[in-house]
Amino acid sequence: MPVHHAIWLAGENPQPLTISKLASEQLLEKMILNDPTILSDQWMIIGHQEPTLDKGRIDLLAIAPDASLILIELKRDRTPREVVAQALDYASWVDDLTADRLSQIYEKFSGGGNLGEAFKQRFNTELEEESLNPSHQIIIVAAELDPPTERIVDYLSKNSISINVLFFKVFQRGDEQFLSRTWLIDPSETQTNAAQAISVASANAKEPWNGEFYVSFGDPHSRNWEEARRYGFISAGGGSWYSQTLKQLQPGNLVWVNIPKTGYVGVGIVQSAVEPASSFTINTEDGEKLAMDVLKHSDLYRQHADESEKSEYFVPVKWLETRTEQEAVNEVGFFGNQNTVCKPTTQKWRHTVEKLKCYFENWNAEL
Repeated sequence: MPVHHAIWLAGENPQPLTISKLASEQLLEKMILNDPTILSDQWMIIGHQEPTLDKGRIDLLAIAPDASLILIELKRDRTPREVVAQALDYASWVDDLTADRLSQIYEKFSGGGNLGEAFKQRFNTELEEESLNPSHQIIIVAAELDPPTERIVDYLSKNSISINVLFFKVFQRGDEQFLSRTWLIDPSETQTNAAQAISVASANAKEPWNGEFYVSFGDPHSRNWEEARRYGFISAGGGSWYSQTLKQLQPGNLVWVNIPKTGYVGVGIVQSAVEPASSFTINTEDGEKLAMDVLKHSDLYRQHADESEKSEYFVPVKWLETRTEQEAVNEVGFFGNQNTVCKPTTQKWRHTVEKLKCYFENWNAEL
């Protein structure tokens, strides 16, 4: 289905803004370089017009908080089908980028900067060489695509290829121009497809998903595990990259919760779909109350409650069995992932779940 944009000037007599164009597509590229949040507030640009195979050049290359890569292609003057084919070709090149090569790309892009230092400053976590480039997404930036090309992108996405289209439209009001954006596919689906590929070392390592979700409950500075145990929830926020994968969870799903660098602390059943902090309630001794009026980090949740990108989001969970952080279960070889929610399709996940079901002896008592 074609994507249409329209903007009105609000008032008793709303006035539609006129559709316009930027002076050049190069201007959009410069805007993105100067303010990458135009694309996403969770990506860091690390390369620009980087040469690939066969004299090609990737328009932009970015990195996500889990050290996965984002290949960004602007449509420019290419036909829609041509840009999709070109992006898929470039993706095969991105897939083989090593840590050393990525460091060189960032050094060139930044004028001598260090990728590890920049990553730590941007995402507040160390960039480990072995975790770099575990997967990638393909993002095509365009004003419009023809219906057949949209169907091609949708088909690839439904078949677990991490590809999406970000549509930009320009509107004019007097001498001012306004830029709007919308996605062809929910970004959480694209991120989910990319997360599926993480930790898959080869085609032989991939196996059918066992139906049980992995959940990362991270950042002690913005959420508290003991509160999650007590009131029955998991949560994520501080940026769409962290919160949007919560959309995968539906009532009845089984989740295994891991605190990064600590271990697995709980298993439970999802009770309902994701909900923002502005409306999520919990049962307390004094009755039902808004979570952001009760929890330890309520001030932070309240501060971003009206910002859809940065808001904290909650999913209610009926715990089958939990442990304190001090009792967390962790072993060498256990599955781990920085995405908040994922559906692992690796042997490591099957091994992890089998071991966890031995540690959490009462996990199925209420199933």
